Amino acid sequence: MSLSVGIIGLPNVGKSTLFKAITKKQVDCANYPFCTIEPNHGIVAVPDERLNVLAKISKSKKIIPATIEFVDIAGLVAGAHKGEGLGNKFLSHIREVDAIIEVVRGFADPNVIHVAGKINPSSDIETINYELIFADLETIGRRLTDLRSKAKSGLTSEIKKSIELVEKIKIALDTSKLVNTLDLTDDELKEIRDLHLLTQKPILYILNVDEEALKTGVSDDLENKISPLIPLCAKLESELAELPENEVKDYLKELGISATGLETLIKESFKILGLITFLTTGPEETRGWTIKAGTKAPQAAGVIHTDFEKGFIRAEIINYDDYVTYGEQGAKEKGLMRLEGKEYVMRENDVSYFRVAI
Repeated sequence: MSLSVGIIGLPNVGKSTLFKAITKKQVDCANYPFCTIEPNHGIVAVPDERLNVLAKISKSKKIIPATIEFVDIAGLVAGAHKGEGLGNKFLSHIREVDAIIEVVRGFADPNVIHVAGKINPSSDIETINYELIFADLETIGRRLTDLRSKAKSGLTSEIKKSIELVEKIKIALDTSKLVNTLDLTDDELKEIRDLHLLTQKPILYILNVDEEALKTGVSDDLENKISPLIPLCAKLESELAELPENEVKDYLKELGISATGLETLIKESFKILGLITFLTTGPEETRGWTIKAGTKAPQAAGVIHTDFEKGFIRAEIINYDDYVTYGEQGAKEKGLMRLEGKEYVMRENDVSYFRVAI
């Protein structure tokens, strides 16, 4: 399943530095606005200690984790929706991702300019969100014009319903509300899917702070205003990404920091995409498979191979904790292996084996 998260923000807030840390991939991080023009892409493994545990039990030859794609998108400035800076290109790249990480600056550095001339995370978020809202208002306005034109030829119940939905969204945007905060039905979401609204995408906020602020923590006032919010130091994460894994813990201990923010960031990005992982394990490989929450067993089997969905017979499921405690055979003997059919909805922690007819 190919789903991506776009990293956005004003210029010089640390987006590319964060991207480099996440992907351990060299990108140009020069200190000037619009350094990133074409987006950089990186596929990242989702940290999952369960795979290592299962691989030891199964004596697997290899481990294949679930993955997530991150996209480093050019910085924007106020007026992006009108084409300021790289606005139009910026907005088009956001439309292509499934979720957004919005990086805001919480660190002071006289050597790194801030386009607004001051450090104010709440103001930065407001600037970015307004640009996304203005872009969506243009999209919604075009749809509304089209619907009203059709209504002149004959106001059907379907067109009337569509107009009411678009007007509801327009009212929300006019009052600075993001579409992702609206309680829309599945049918309504289906109705507007083709609009690719920017503010409909899930958003995770990253506050890029210095090492000292990372130790002292983020103010309650800021956390109450911005949610969900993850504070991290992109510069530190970038440095840690260059170290061997066995040196990272010692370095963090010296700094008085318990853990890096990257694992949390990657896991939370996975969550905001509405994804879960089911697990398979055996002598050849232990693997995490990415599926949307709510996926049924035949479709999950189809992620492994399309023929598995067509020939699905049943799923043999053992909960991860039971698998670790008793092993596969022990779990079966204790009646802890469940036989699930076509209507079974997959869960996080399912260690799965699919019976199929090929």
